[in-house]
Amino acid sequence: MMTDKNQTLLMTSACGLEIPVRIEVNPRAKRLILRLDEQNREAVAVCPSKRFVPAAARFAEERLDWAASRLRKLPPVARLAHNKRFLLKGSDCLITLEGEGRKAVLHEGEPHVLSLPGDPETIGRRAERFLRTLAKSELTRAVDQYCATLEVDARRVTVKDTRSRWGSCTSDGRLAFSWRLIMAPPEVLDYVAAHECAHLLEMNHSPRFWAHVERCRPHWKQERAWLRRHGSGLHAVSA
Repeated sequence: MMTDKNQTLLMTSACGLEIPVRIEVNPRAKRLILRLDEQNREAVAVCPSKRFVPAAARFAEERLDWAASRLRKLPPVARLAHNKRFLLKGSDCLITLEGEGRKAVLHEGEPHVLSLPGDPETIGRRAERFLRTLAKSELTRAVDQYCATLEVDARRVTVKDTRSRWGSCTSDGRLAFSWRLIMAPPEVLDYVAAHECAHLLEMNHSPRFWAHVERCRPHWKQERAWLRRHGSGLHAVSA
């Protein structure tokens, strides 16, 4: 049995699906947890210390059929590549190597066209870099807007490749978001920004917290529902 942290096992479910199971040691974890990493198509078993690694492996094995059922329902991986399409701000966008020079250029239209001239082998990474920059700009704009509405201040805004949350807020006012929100409709990105700004007032999901969200986004329930329906499709997009 494993004793080292953050190793990966290959397990086979009852339906015959082979599933990578990553064992993570997280001292902040209070108990054994099994979650899905939709982007990497693997299960993640989290335990509080190295002492619990064998138990985490058994815990994952006992719940492997649940993981297999969820993984089989995920949309196929969509690569950011030449002549491939993806969602950008909720609308269709085509990636192309065609264009002048080396600079990424977005041509808005139906569909949008993201021009990324250069090495075809790096187009995925360059597309992701462009999207991260655009996401940071849009999320900073939204955070500024909703901080003004709620009369609060955010210390910092960052974008990350988060696996389990679309946004987060620390007690000292640092907000972090998934760059993949730039693929969602603008109102959905704005909802997540408002959600995290509301946490600057309430670090919980109490009725008072949701009242703050509603001040910023009166239709937040519909916007949250879109993300719940289509979030796995955004996570399927990969460089």
